[in-house]
Amino acid sequence: MSNLLIKERPMMVIPSLAKKIGLNEAIVLQQIHYWLTKELHMIEGRSWVYNTYREWHDQLPFWSESTIKRVFKTLEDLGYVISGNFNRSKMDQTKWYTIDYEKLKELEEEDEGSFTETQAGLDVRTEQQVVEEIPIAEIVEYLNKKTYSTYKHGTGKTRTLIAARWKEGFMLADFKKVIDKKSDEWLEHPKWSRYLRPETLFGPKFESYLNQKTARSRLREEDFYFDDEA
Repeated sequence: MSNLLIKERPMMVIPSLAKKIGLNEAIVLQQIHYWLTKELHMIEGRSWVYNTYREWHDQLPFWSESTIKRVFKTLEDLGYVISGNFNRSKMDQTKWYTIDYEKLKELEEEDEGSFTETQAGLDVRTEQQVVEEIPIAEIVEYLNKKTYSTYKHGTGKTRTLIAARWKEGFMLADFKKVIDKKSDEWLEHPKWSRYLRPETLFGPKFESYLNQKTARSRLREEDFYFDDEA
């Protein structure tokens, strides 16, 4: 019998959740939920869990700490995880986490279909159909063309980030403009070129990238995410 088959407590994740928010994000969200159900730290009616990234790494040893940081940041950006600081010492920057179960419920309800009233009558569309109307493939192909990359448009995390920006009102031209601006600025730089990727370009700084001046500006470290550096 192989030692690689289940003897330890298995880590489970629901495939439909992984499809919506990405596999890594679904695994971390499930792990947070596991600790929250124990109700070890109840604050203002919510259960919270706190761990350092090293302690999370002990629970998720198949990832680096930088990967775990990035996954937590994505979950916070998407609004499914809420962070806080309830440490007794102000010097202690260990982050506390809880899940926004109401927002997660909205994600669950999307499977039941969404209803949009229009002047022409009642337009019944599922969330999947709405996402399919977003030109995700065209956006990713344009990014690949401008940056000589091979990103896949079917990746859950990429689709989630593009869909989030699209729901905020940004259109195809906006995505292309951000890709143009940042590729002109970063493509030939030996270090910054690595940030020409969906999670950086289509993340929370998307609007600031869109509105930045087109002239080349001096690169600053605070413009980048460094949490994935080994």
